[in-house]
Amino acid sequence: MILGPQKLLELVKKINLVTNLSERELTNPEGAGFDLRIGEVYKIKGSAFLGEEERKTPDVVLVKKYEEGKKNKIVIKPGDFYLTKTIEDVNMPDDLTASITPRSTTYRSGLVLRTGNVPPGYCGGLTFGLTNEGPVNVTIEMGARFVHIQFSEVMGKGNMYRGQWQGGRVSATKKEKQV
Repeated sequence: MILGPQKLLELVKKINLVTNLSERELTNPEGAGFDLRIGEVYKIKGSAFLGEEERKTPDVVLVKKYEEGKKNKIVIKPGDFYLTKTIEDVNMPDDLTASITPRSTTYRSGLVLRTGNVPPGYCGGLTFGLTNEGPVNVTIEMGARFVHIQFSEVMGKGNMYRGQWQGGRVSATKKEKQV
């Protein structure tokens, strides 16, 4: 069952389900979840290794960061790929999971977001892949709403997240053994 805005706002106050929400989301959220904002943009470089027991993600370079009161923008050219991180952090209890979908204005502009599931027990910022698969440059203002998060109840409680991405880091600095 997807949780509605009234229940979500209760959980924001009670357990800090989502922190750093915009005033709009705290007072008048749309739909059955929250819109999250783009806070950081990273370019990846180097190489990656995905093994059976060990993994190493590419290095990242911070390209743009949201700064309150400033109108920082980034231009995403056709074919560009970035990692993006939200301004907001989540604090997932053991009985909730969340799904992320792009806002329709992203794909209407030619942008494709690579999103995933947020498991029970995960705490931190959310990172997604962003690529421009369209034919035109797209300018994004840092702090713009770009994804929608919906929370669902896990019947019988879920297993808590135990991966290395806890806390919201964007990349691994060395090869790591998988847990």
